[in-house]
Amino acid sequence: MTFDRTLKIAPSILAADFANFGAECAAVEAQGADWVHVDVMDGHFVPNITFGPATCAAIRPHIKGVMDVHLMIALVDPYIDAFAHAGADVITAHVEATPHIHRTLQAIRATGAKAGVALNPGTPAESVAHLLDLTDLICVMTVNPGFGGQKFIDMTNKIQTLRAMIGDRPIHIEIDGGVDPKTAPVVAQAGADVLVAGSAVFKGGSVDNPAPYGENIRNIRAAALGTYT
Repeated sequence: MTFDRTLKIAPSILAADFANFGAECAAVEAQGADWVHVDVMDGHFVPNITFGPATCAAIRPHIKGVMDVHLMIALVDPYIDAFAHAGADVITAHVEATPHIHRTLQAIRATGAKAGVALNPGTPAESVAHLLDLTDLICVMTVNPGFGGQKFIDMTNKIQTLRAMIGDRPIHIEIDGGVDPKTAPVVAQAGADVLVAGSAVFKGGSVDNPAPYGENIRNIRAAALGTYT
């Protein structure tokens, strides 16, 4: 997984058909997805329970590109190896979920995966200033994590601050929450390069009718790049 700052669309399978995860992952990739985003929730750190390492391992053979695993769990460290063995290319932990985020990022990188750190809406950009040299991705939450389909929270200032902090470092800025053709240009112009979208990608389509996935991905990408009409 080589670094580049071109815009990437990462559909979240939280909005996919849970009975057809493998086919859904293959379908969104075939329709233009750059990454596949997996939202892992534990019912403790966030008020919802989704899936774990076994699900990631099951869908991995159906994903040709990057599997981007977002851990909305606490504790984090005991599960890092399991998600790495399941095939995660990127493992992201929340700065709020562990008292030892520095050690957590070291542990993620030790598995060979890329290390991400996520910030809830109420957490300032400065909380990761001391982590930049251990970080491959910063995920800015634009909703309070736990459920899909929530209203976008404008984090423009935080994104701009992070982009300035990052400088020339090879660190992605990922946006998670409420991304659609209306909000994509806001975050892209502020400096984001990975856009997670769930319902905005999967709406109107299915495994048997995946063409709407492609249209939705193209519309989000075009909006972010300023070419959407």
